[in-house]
Amino acid sequence: MNTTATQGGGPHSLAFRVMRLCKPSFQIDTPLFLDPLDLLTGEDILDNSIPSSQLPSLFPPFNNIQSLETDLSYRNRHELNTPFDAMGLSGLLVLPQAFGAIYLGETFCSYISINNSSTYEAREVVIKAEIQTEKQRILLLDTSKSPVESIRSGGRYDFIVEHDVKELGAHTLVCTALYNDGDGDRKYLPQFFKFIVANPLSVKTKVRTVKVGSCCLHLSYVCSKENTFLEACLENHTKTNLYMDQVEFEPAQNWSVKVLKADEHQSLSNSQTREIFKPPILIRSGGGIHNYLYQLTLASHGSQQMKVEGSNSLGKLQITWRTNLGEPGRLQTQQILGSPIARKEIELKIVEVPSFIILARPFLVRLNLSNQTEMKMGPFEIFFSQSIPEDEKAVIVNGLQTMVLPEVEAFSSTDLNLSLIATKLGVQRISGITVFDVREKKTYEPLPDMEVHFQNKLTSILHCISLTS
Repeated sequence: MNTTATQGGGPHSLAFRVMRLCKPSFQIDTPLFLDPLDLLTGEDILDNSIPSSQLPSLFPPFNNIQSLETDLSYRNRHELNTPFDAMGLSGLLVLPQAFGAIYLGETFCSYISINNSSTYEAREVVIKAEIQTEKQRILLLDTSKSPVESIRSGGRYDFIVEHDVKELGAHTLVCTALYNDGDGDRKYLPQFFKFIVANPLSVKTKVRTVKVGSCCLHLSYVCSKENTFLEACLENHTKTNLYMDQVEFEPAQNWSVKVLKADEHQSLSNSQTREIFKPPILIRSGGGIHNYLYQLTLASHGSQQMKVEGSNSLGKLQITWRTNLGEPGRLQTQQILGSPIARKEIELKIVEVPSFIILARPFLVRLNLSNQTEMKMGPFEIFFSQSIPEDEKAVIVNGLQTMVLPEVEAFSSTDLNLSLIATKLGVQRISGITVFDVREKKTYEPLPDMEVHFQNKLTSILHCISLTS
């Protein structure tokens, strides 16, 4: 932390001292401890039964280990007397020797002491402490309404301030004191303590949208929906391990979310201990990463509105963690955006097909034409595109080659039945169904291709796969 003071009206009787309050760390003994047996035996001693049988005689008895604690010669100070010695932890805690790094999402806690180093008493002391950033000023302490009556010579006044760090970059802790000195003069003392707030985590996201087609054999119902997958990669930029308490995705309106995880072993999934205590996910210091995967589904009642408005906001991540000694941290990402939603004025989709289709026999496909604009559209013509060669067509229209639809009101839809005949066996593609606006003389995007399995038996099974563009 950089400290600067502004002197005004000669030397000051008072001065601020700032110390950051944070949890201590474990003291680690740097000397390497060893086992005396390692100097006398090799790594393969246990492979031979004869030497291994002599090992108990080489171990010191338990009373000898207790006597080592009273041995003042320290000749055994580098030996592993207990298994705990191998960890290098002495059991002592060490207070921080430096101001340390401050990260976004943490709570900055500081112990501030204002000292009177003069030979006179300071009276009517008004103390203020605030945090200044590039965007705002946050008042932490103000004693204007109840000033400190006096700080005697050699005395001090102590207080603690806390601030939840929510901004990156340069921060300044401003401490000011307005007081009467020994001569009765009113003096003003400002001191500035500057520090930098760094980012503890980087969050990288990938969004993929997959169209899924499914069919129900008994109900002859075809549905097509979109699944959006969000991958979030968290990278640790701090010098300590981070234990993730929670990485929760809060979906936007009309979205539902499901966390996708790898399958656990049966012994772990049925463990009662894991139901009570769920161990946190560890992201190691200095660049450790962990990936999270979420499946987002757009609610059916909100699909129409979302597409009309063109909104592509998916939601945001709520991240909470703790460091080695339990100090908490919390971050919230900005709104995560998905793939841009293309606004379609007119959309044609398949609603229903038969559960089985017999070769050379007519079958009906129910379609839905929706108007997603604020005005009345139409009339429309529905026909097969002429760009597909005749020998590649797996189906032909049964009846009129062009179907005429009346006008469709704003934000409304209409259903229609299209009669087709299958001309080829096997898995064939139905494609080229096109919509034409008669009044606007405009051709819209054709219906997405669909693959259908045609057979010449009544036991044929329909397999439909919605092809993504």
